[in-house]
Amino acid sequence: MSENYDVIIAGCGVAGLYSALNLPREMKILILCKRELSLCNSTLAQGGIAGVYQSEGDSIQFHQNDTLIAGGFKNNTDAVHTLVSEAGSDIENLIKLGVEFDKNPDGSYHRTLEGGHSHHRIFHHADSTGKEITSVLLKNVQNLENVTIAENTIMCDVKQTKTGYSALVRSQDGQYKTCNCHFMILATGGIGRVYRFTTNSAIATGDGITFAYEMGAKIKNLSYVQFHPTAFNNKHTRECFLISEAVRGEGAYLLNCHKERFMQNYDKRLELAPRDVVSHSIILESRKQNSDEFYLDISYKDCDFLKKRFPMIYKNLLEQGFDLTKEPVPVFPCQHYLMGGIDVDNNSESTLSNLYACGECSHTGVHGGNRLASNSLLEALVFSRHAAKSIASKAGTVPKNFEEFPFDPRENAPHIPSGMRTKVREIMQKCHFVIPDKVSALEGFEEVKRMRENLLNGGYCIDPDYVLAKSTVTVAYIILSEVMQ
Repeated sequence: MSENYDVIIAGCGVAGLYSALNLPREMKILILCKRELSLCNSTLAQGGIAGVYQSEGDSIQFHQNDTLIAGGFKNNTDAVHTLVSEAGSDIENLIKLGVEFDKNPDGSYHRTLEGGHSHHRIFHHADSTGKEITSVLLKNVQNLENVTIAENTIMCDVKQTKTGYSALVRSQDGQYKTCNCHFMILATGGIGRVYRFTTNSAIATGDGITFAYEMGAKIKNLSYVQFHPTAFNNKHTRECFLISEAVRGEGAYLLNCHKERFMQNYDKRLELAPRDVVSHSIILESRKQNSDEFYLDISYKDCDFLKKRFPMIYKNLLEQGFDLTKEPVPVFPCQHYLMGGIDVDNNSESTLSNLYACGECSHTGVHGGNRLASNSLLEALVFSRHAAKSIASKAGTVPKNFEEFPFDPRENAPHIPSGMRTKVREIMQKCHFVIPDKVSALEGFEEVKRMRENLLNGGYCIDPDYVLAKSTVTVAYIILSEVMQ
């Protein structure tokens, strides 16, 4: 069974949905959603979206400077300029689509401050901005007659053909089919599930990056992994609940095991230093104190203000037995975001013709070595719109027919051995956490390399377990190979 489309979009987060909204209505589009529609990293974004729009005292140049400083000046400056200069138009477009950002009593938009920002420029919807934006975009996409959304449908393999790309997809009922297209957009999110502890959702296994790598696309700076300094320190749950940067933006203090502030010993920007600086500081302080007990305290602020400003965080922490308004909350760094990925140009096109990548799985270069808070949703919007514009401009250049790759899912072949992904997570947590351990990385790389060769040559059934294991192993393989260079 096979189907043909003008464009296949892998991923149903902000990047995937916004690209669909910006593509021509006459194009036939398929959006592949790996799990349920609500499960993606975009929906977990709490803080907001950064941008200069209807602002007094702020400027595009200030936003650009903050982005470069946070990224350690390893950023692609052209991409950064595109990001910050087009932020206002995409924020305005979100508002027109129906996104409700919080407002002040006078009707103006409320903008908060986060680490690394010199001005209040973060538009937000309480502390669940990503969920608000994603839900509004999804409603708009669902009204498009030219778009088909395949929920609970995993892409198992992708091959480049003479006319575009063929994808082997598997639905929840176990049925396989081949979907062909002239253009493909990979918007598959991050790699968080390669780590033992992450703020990422279950879909974040690096599938798109793996498919692009296997087809020969350039992957760049995959070892640029961001560790958020204030994840709730449960220690028992793989998916860690994030306590937004915005909490520190509203005045929260970081405390060590003695309930003492310590950031003054590491950076003059204190708790509002960029994320990588704060995470490094926590690790250094943990070594100094021989303890991994750290806390975030904003209990001195007005109780009603905190409940209104951070309703989701307040509720989730209360369920874990902590009252944000009355006591310090245990936190510790964990994997949060990927700055590297599938290398793309300013149109989001990869090094393979008509293969695009948007959002966290892409490497636009805007983030450099460390992402500035609330630039992620902005990047997903700006560059997915660029991808759609580029595809529209090339629509008349592609052939009318669709070549199909003859996939063999090996349905009757043996399944992969259990425990592969668990092992990868242990290796990555040890080798490439906040401060990488290059000695352990060498040993970890050799083990991951053996695992990858086994998966590629073992003749296993190409089912979801195989796809997820191959993705996590491949991502770890690429990261550790970069670390050792």
